[in-house]
Amino acid sequence: MEVVLLVLGIVAPVFILGLAGFAWARSGTEFPTAFVTRLSFTLSVPCLIYGALAQADLDRDVLADLALGSLAAYVLACAGLWLMLKIGGLSQRTYLAPLVFGNTGNIGIPVALFAFGEQGLVYAVVIFAVMAMLSFTWGVWMVSGGGNPKEALKQPIFYGAALGLASNLTGIAPPEWAMNTIQLTGQMAIPLMLLTLGVSVARLSVAGVGRAVALSVLRLVVLTAAGLGTALLFDMDPLVTHALVLQLIMPVAVTSYLMAERYDADPVSVAGLTVVSTVIAVGVTPLALALMLGPTAGG
Repeated sequence: MEVVLLVLGIVAPVFILGLAGFAWARSGTEFPTAFVTRLSFTLSVPCLIYGALAQADLDRDVLADLALGSLAAYVLACAGLWLMLKIGGLSQRTYLAPLVFGNTGNIGIPVALFAFGEQGLVYAVVIFAVMAMLSFTWGVWMVSGGGNPKEALKQPIFYGAALGLASNLTGIAPPEWAMNTIQLTGQMAIPLMLLTLGVSVARLSVAGVGRAVALSVLRLVVLTAAGLGTALLFDMDPLVTHALVLQLIMPVAVTSYLMAERYDADPVSVAGLTVVSTVIAVGVTPLALALMLGPTAGG
């Protein structure tokens, strides 16, 4: 019972804000998704990342292992999912990037914060930064058939992570008034991302439900195996392992649908996959948290 209440306290704020966004969209009230998304990922999310990394009590070896481990986990996941799609005769261009790169921003970061505290937030931010850089380079190449590695350097998220780490490791921090401004701006990120997620899911249409369910379940198996295998390889401690696996199993991101639409990579199928995997996450995320937090709660 204690674990159930603990998990409920973690996921309830995430799901309630997502449902609020869903209800907002269904009511027909205007929600400028493009503007809010741009505001989040060019201003509030980089500030959230900078503040989390700049003030964290960092173990350099742990963070280095986590960054390399995250990269290794995504490579393993990509290989496993590529093989899965190959066997199933499905389009790599349509499905591979959405299946590999989950919603570590809108859902993963808040869940990690509520579940594991500030330390969990730092770990989630590192994983998110690795994922974002891969998504804007490797991910674009998967969907479009081409891509430029310099694209990652155009993303404010990259600079938020780089500057946050530099500030922490060198001990050079901005004055208190500037840090307070950065932290206040970063506090917008989580509510905005969750509301936008709900609005975006409400506006997507569902197609190919059976296939989407099968792919969503199979990706959970592959990504969980990739996360646990990488954690074992890098000898990660339980908290780092939990943060890595939790981020990997997040549902397909709405940005995957937007990318599919931009490059004409069967956006209807990707939209269905996004909605179905998000619905499945409503059940899977609390279960995963219960397994992760059970021993701690019981102790």
